[in-house]
Amino acid sequence: MSDLTVSLIQANLHWEDVAANLAMFDQKINSIQEKTEVIILPEMFSTGFSMQSERLAQTMDGSAVQWMKQKAKEKNVIITGSLIIEEGGQYFNRLIWMLPNGTFGTYNKRHLFGFAGEHDHYTAGDKRLIAQVKGWKLNLSVCYDLRFPVWARNSILENGEPAYDVLINVANWPERRNTPWRALLQARAIENQCYVIGLNRVGNDGNDIYHSGDSSIIDPIGEIIYHKAHDEDVFTYTLSRSHLNELRARFPFLKDADRFIIP
Repeated sequence: MSDLTVSLIQANLHWEDVAANLAMFDQKINSIQEKTEVIILPEMFSTGFSMQSERLAQTMDGSAVQWMKQKAKEKNVIITGSLIIEEGGQYFNRLIWMLPNGTFGTYNKRHLFGFAGEHDHYTAGDKRLIAQVKGWKLNLSVCYDLRFPVWARNSILENGEPAYDVLINVANWPERRNTPWRALLQARAIENQCYVIGLNRVGNDGNDIYHSGDSSIIDPIGEIIYHKAHDEDVFTYTLSRSHLNELRARFPFLKDADRFIIP
């Protein structure tokens, strides 16, 4: 299986302004010169982390999803990030995994951030999404999910292979809690023997909460490959399949892991 190239876009979001955010990300994606296969955007990339779900929500036919579809096709890449979606009278903080051919997978954020009242405005998901590309399996999660290791737990499948190879977490994680953010990203990489990509926003949101970014790529033994704080950044990196396989073969810890079942 071949390597996988990913691009992270750490950006200062325009508060509750879908059109401005789509235009901004359009420019940032167009600026990527390297060949890349997956582009990662933050949590609620079209609005910022807002509790105005009824006012800001779009359907799956709305402008933000259509933009993802058009941009993925134009650049021949996968684009992923979360946004506010209304479906069946419910509101979701929904991550979308958009393929170049217009098909997509979805993941509704499982752990809603009660500290900010997210559970009062959104409906929690109950299913993981593990996407596949070029033989890689990617477990997709959103912000607060990072705090819950059982939900992220890797496991050995019946075929002897790990359930996933990369954990991606897209976030609006405030700077005042960036110590847990950075520690948990490393912990998830180490305990699950996988690459971890944490993509956060920067800047102040509409509630004057500052975000320092601290987006990171971490390898399967917890080594920090990339880290960026405070500034906007577009960063492209190639994940090494041989490095992942070598570490798992040399340190076969996953086979000894506890088994968890979430009812």
